[in-house]
Amino acid sequence: MDNKNSVIKFENVSFSYNSKKQVLKNVSYEIYEKEYVCIVGHNGSGKSTMSKLLTGILKPLAGTIYLFGYAISRDNIKFLRDNVGIIFQNPDNQFIGITAEDDIAFGLENRKIPREEIKRIIDSVADKVGITDILKFEPHKLSGGQKQRVAIASVLAINPSIILFDESTSMLDPKGKKDIKSFMLQLRNQGKTVISITHDMEEVVNCDRVLVMDHGNLIKQGRPDEIFKDKQFLQDINLDIPFSLDLAMQLNKLDDKINTTLRYNELIDNICSRVDQKD
Repeated sequence: MDNKNSVIKFENVSFSYNSKKQVLKNVSYEIYEKEYVCIVGHNGSGKSTMSKLLTGILKPLAGTIYLFGYAISRDNIKFLRDNVGIIFQNPDNQFIGITAEDDIAFGLENRKIPREEIKRIIDSVADKVGITDILKFEPHKLSGGQKQRVAIASVLAINPSIILFDESTSMLDPKGKKDIKSFMLQLRNQGKTVISITHDMEEVVNCDRVLVMDHGNLIKQGRPDEIFKDKQFLQDINLDIPFSLDLAMQLNKLDDKINTTLRYNELIDNICSRVDQKD
């Protein structure tokens, strides 16, 4: 990542909600332009606090957060909020408009965008996330996955460089989860920086880099294959391994030529290859 531009940098950041216990302890890391990063950890690890710091809801007790090289402070918090969009865990908590269309328009109207331009932007982002047919729908007529798509469209409408998903699939059914995870990859491929705070290890498989939190400390970071190869490490901090890898590990015990891969398509190809060789 040395040849990429840093978009977010935490430098020795600490935070506590009271003076007795730090929930983040001297955390340092960088996130780079067009990168898809997952932040994982058990409950109480500091993930949610990090989300609030990333979006300016909280201010560090110590240390500095940089956005595009600029130290974030109360004086430039608007710069942060213009560049970092957030999709929350519960889609109902961020639905403001009477209809999906009104919800997308809200942020644009606050920025005093001309009405004709608002209509153009709404049509564009609705098409990107596949909600053109529900723009006139009220919230109670939408599924959880549809509401999250509206939330994504609302964020895309203001065109931030960085999009933060804060446990955004945890309340969705399997189809809703699959759709949103697929869209995260699309956003990264379209040039956005994507950060996902998640418990879903199946999602983590597809990201570029993983940050592992434990009791307020950043204890490990690396590619998904680097993180998941240490099963004991994950068990020690109460994190699961993806089902695809668990299955590959079990099959590897039966046939050591089957690779312990993270991805289903690679595992299937590997199994088919072994079957062909045995035939």
